Amino acid sequence: MSHAESVTEMLRRHQDRLVAAFEDQDGGARFRTARWTRDGLGGGRARILEGGRVFERAGVNVSLVAGDRVPSAVSRTRPQLADRGFRATGISMVLHPLNPYAPSFHANFRYFEIDGGEWWFGGGMDLTPMYGFDEDAVHFHRTVKEWCGRHEIACYEEWKATCDEYFYIKHRKEMRGIGGVFFDRIAADAPRPPAAYGAFVEDGLGAVLDAYQPIVARRAPMPYGDRERDWQLARRGRYAEFNLVYDRGTLFGLQTNANIEAVLMSMPPLARWGFDITPEPGSPESDVARFLQPRDWAAHKPSPLLPAR
Repeated sequence: MSHAESVTEMLRRHQDRLVAAFEDQDGGARFRTARWTRDGLGGGRARILEGGRVFERAGVNVSLVAGDRVPSAVSRTRPQLADRGFRATGISMVLHPLNPYAPSFHANFRYFEIDGGEWWFGGGMDLTPMYGFDEDAVHFHRTVKEWCGRHEIACYEEWKATCDEYFYIKHRKEMRGIGGVFFDRIAADAPRPPAAYGAFVEDGLGAVLDAYQPIVARRAPMPYGDRERDWQLARRGRYAEFNLVYDRGTLFGLQTNANIEAVLMSMPPLARWGFDITPEPGSPESDVARFLQPRDWAAHKPSPLLPAR
């Protein structure tokens, strides 16, 4: 068994665990399984929930693919790899809650092997609120920072800055959400074997529920109406813009001819676009803007004179 295959087995175990936890939190709909294969490429197992009580759409996908030539999504930043074969495995999850006050969540962890012995891990997690709450942002970033702090190979400050830069919608001049951490290449030039990095990834998958589920539990029961729903759909439009224009994972899936349903499972089920949507000054909708620029949320202390938002 190759190391990529052993990583895939580990990711599938966590896929089962995460699916069970999200089904329990939803309390209504269940995930269905969609297996896919491509001749000469590999395959994967997508788990999809739609129309739930808490999650309007949720997906957790694991894939293992290989090819004779590294896709341009990788080789454009590493041209020396362009003509070499590869194996890649990963887990990707996106959750879009029904309640506008509950944020969307994304995480992915991936492992690459390149012919010739080169390998690396990449991934991270980030949060996209439609309405901003300081306590949620603080909880999320502190949980992620604690996970990174348990491992010498991790650097929360550096990876947070990378995440803020990566999840930036250039044509909107704003971040997709409040960020998190993103690491693109922790690799073989470090003095530890792949197993050490695998342990770090496993711990990150364990931190997913601690970082996200308490926030959903606080926000999913909150009452909302048409105004909040309209704003949620408009913000989801920004989410879709990033995924279709800038996201490397989406581009990689399209370039490798992977299963299109699995590639695009990250998209929100509903979104809208309007001309020059501008929230009223001082409104909860306008307050979201302060969450869409880089900020040290892990060190943030909400003012005791103001209600938590």
